Amino acid sequence: MALQGPFFGKRDEPTPPRTPGVSTLGGTSSLGSAGSPGAAAQPFSAPVNAPAATPVAPATPAVPESGAKLTVGPNIKLKGVEITDCDTLLVEGMVEATVNSRVIQISEPGSFKGSAEIDIAEVHGVFDGNLTVRQKLVIFATGKVTGKVRYGKIVIEEGGQISGDITFGTSGDKPATSGASGAKGEQLAV
Repeated sequence: MALQGPFFGKRDEPTPPRTPGVSTLGGTSSLGSAGSPGAAAQPFSAPVNAPAATPVAPATPAVPESGAKLTVGPNIKLKGVEITDCDTLLVEGMVEATVNSRVIQISEPGSFKGSAEIDIAEVHGVFDGNLTVRQKLVIFATGKVTGKVRYGKIVIEEGGQISGDITFGTSGDKPATSGASGAKGEQLAV
């Protein structure tokens, strides 16, 4: 039997008004149906006015996760494929592929080699190849990105690395080279 309280979900019912001198733990009077104390003992329930537990936010940045998600687990190698119609690609192993997705997350032991067109990219591991990030590229302290990189917005955590042909803007109209590392082969370590 599973007990439910304010710590395991939200209450859907309004709390009944309290009557002075009558306990309402468990939703019934402690006097029970016979009118004597303890005649119908109810299992313990949290007090009516107890605050609900506040959920703890995850340590990683908030990336909306919905739809199709592909996870390449640790020690898994995925080679020579084209990944399409994937909302979120989580790389914990090694991937050599072409990807057109909404979100890519490369964990610290993970590595990606190939070409990717992404809305949001989070790199804790290694990316090597052609990367086009339409919205936001985040390189964490353990992350390393090399190759031809195009981005809309970029965040590089202290210790993160990026090198290669780095260009602001994802359209082919008039790309402006970023001042920090625009030359080929130049290394930017923050």
